Amino acid sequence: MLARIDLRGSALPGVRELAGLLPRAATDIDSVLATVRPLCEDVRVRGAQAVREITARLDGVDLEDFAVPQEAIDAALAGIDPAVRAALEEAIARVRRVHADQRRTDVTTEVVPGGTVTERWLPVRRVGLYVPGGLAPLLSSVVMNVIPAQIAGVESIAVASPPQRDHGGLPDPGVLAACALLGVSEVYAVGGAQAIAVFGYGAGSCEPVDMVTGPGNVYVTAAKRLLRGLIGIDSEAGPTEVAILADETADPVHVAADLISQAEHDPLAGAVLVTDSEALADAVLDLVPAQVAATKHSDRITTALDGSQSGIVLVDDVDAGLRVVDAYAAEHLEIQTRDAREVAMRVRNAGAVFVGAWSPVSLGDYIAGSNHVLPTGGCARHSSGLSVQSFLRGIHLVEYDEQALADVAGHVDALAGAEDLPAHAAAVRVRQRS
Repeated sequence: MLARIDLRGSALPGVRELAGLLPRAATDIDSVLATVRPLCEDVRVRGAQAVREITARLDGVDLEDFAVPQEAIDAALAGIDPAVRAALEEAIARVRRVHADQRRTDVTTEVVPGGTVTERWLPVRRVGLYVPGGLAPLLSSVVMNVIPAQIAGVESIAVASPPQRDHGGLPDPGVLAACALLGVSEVYAVGGAQAIAVFGYGAGSCEPVDMVTGPGNVYVTAAKRLLRGLIGIDSEAGPTEVAILADETADPVHVAADLISQAEHDPLAGAVLVTDSEALADAVLDLVPAQVAATKHSDRITTALDGSQSGIVLVDDVDAGLRVVDAYAAEHLEIQTRDAREVAMRVRNAGAVFVGAWSPVSLGDYIAGSNHVLPTGGCARHSSGLSVQSFLRGIHLVEYDEQALADVAGHVDALAGAEDLPAHAAAVRVRQRS
């Protein structure tokens, strides 16, 4: 469990080579495209009937109509555990508070007198938000997807989540209750790749969307890849992962618990400890078996921690550890070191950074106010997590008056000539002669 990789005693390799040495879950999206493609095509051609048949075959639920009735959404909210409702309400308040500060404003720049460029930020018209329901019903994902879309000003929001046989073919009641608290009334009991196809092509009462966001399994991800272009997507999310950069000041009980908590998501989840303290590594390894045995999903966690995607990386010092975690570019990165905030401010690549002993990833998963839909598989090197900005498009308004155009006509002529596009120059010249 948690194999060791010892990088001490020699110069670290370059970023790409270093990234190749580190534990990482392997996901082959291409391998399932042959399964996903005909499924999505079936939904495109036959619509709701295809959805019904696929859902019956894959989920064991035969739904004549996969649209969730409003009374079921209302009943889920009425029946929710008061403690869960209170937690959801607090999470909603905190996530709204953080995301409200992300809303961008239009900016007009005067390039020259009489010539301006205005950048407007306009929301996507309609989005489909996917909420997983396989190994765990992620009601918190409803909060994380819906709130930034609402703050962005998206006018039409639909949620899809897999039907549950234990709940009469409806999505998990917690998912429905979260939708109710957020004022989302368009919900569909459909999961997997077929849900993405419903969003992309439309089926039944679900109209096509412009964008799909939300995590999912490899089939969901493959469908998002397949339909990308027809729809916008947030990312191709892979298995979840946590990296912890820790030194001798870290509490091994905390470190072990945080590695285990992320491994609880999925047998493919990655849990990586990067440390310059062999004593900490030994203590964590000693603590993990008992903590795993004491938790509910011990088999799933054991598989994740035993997998090639998890491990302990030993480094010479915290500076070397920073190089390692930047090369890894974790979805979630915890900094449990001396002067943790100073170290965290030096991190370049991570989906979200959790600073110090009292900011575990579990806090961010639910109620810190941050968003938990984050880039995986090293994509934090070039991508951000879900935010209000994800649902906005920047559009430039170019406004030049006659004199401002005349002043720059010679430059347009020169550049159009250099590109051998004379009609470009002519479109400016014709205005000078009129």
